[in-house]
Amino acid sequence: MPNTPEGATLLTYPSGRLRLAAWIGRPEHRTPGRLPAVLFLHGGFSLGPHDWPMSKAFRDSGYIVMTPTVRGENRQAGAFSLFYDEVDDVLAAADRLATEPDVDPERIYVAGHSNGGTLALLAALASDRFRGAASFSGSPDQVVFCKYGFEGPVPFDSTSAREYEMRSPLAYAASFHCPVRAYYGSEEPHFYLSTEKMAAIARAGMRDVEAAKIEGGHFSALKEERIRAIAFFRQLEVAAKPH
Repeated sequence: MPNTPEGATLLTYPSGRLRLAAWIGRPEHRTPGRLPAVLFLHGGFSLGPHDWPMSKAFRDSGYIVMTPTVRGENRQAGAFSLFYDEVDDVLAAADRLATEPDVDPERIYVAGHSNGGTLALLAALASDRFRGAASFSGSPDQVVFCKYGFEGPVPFDSTSAREYEMRSPLAYAASFHCPVRAYYGSEEPHFYLSTEKMAAIARAGMRDVEAAKIEGGHFSALKEERIRAIAFFRQLEVAAKPH
């Protein structure tokens, strides 16, 4: 693991037989009582110091933030499976986050960038743990991802359509357990069709899922994407308050 960045604390969480590392940080200016939290999933295939500032906007907006590693990253235990077994780790990290004494377990959100965005979508499909989910340049279709965005051999049978399908949120778009916003950059045409199609299928299944094209590329769109995600999470907070 890299050195723990300023403002973060290193912790571990269990995922099956594995024990994996994560960083957790709290807002500088806190309100009394239990706070909402964001499980923020980093991009790429390892956690580095550059990943922590990506979640600062959430901490500045009053959320406790946990950024986990998943199996096989940063010399952690377990084997890399590309968006399959790693989903178990994300859900286990959410369970660990929910045990923090100052976290409201009913107000946990999941968000992520790039590979983390894909895992955020898959986690929102696999569990009803989250109040809302936001994906920044996540891949709904792993056939497209493996053709345009993944370098190296895939860790599964590349001739099996089923292997790609079970890693693709697009294949299960009518089954999201929480409201979702899927953002992608205007300079990412390979995400346009699959993200919009995923949202359309979800809405046809009466799910609160929207896709949004943001001006910019994989990283340059992030500032606006985070602003929109925070506004979305706040809307969900207001909607859930008793009247």
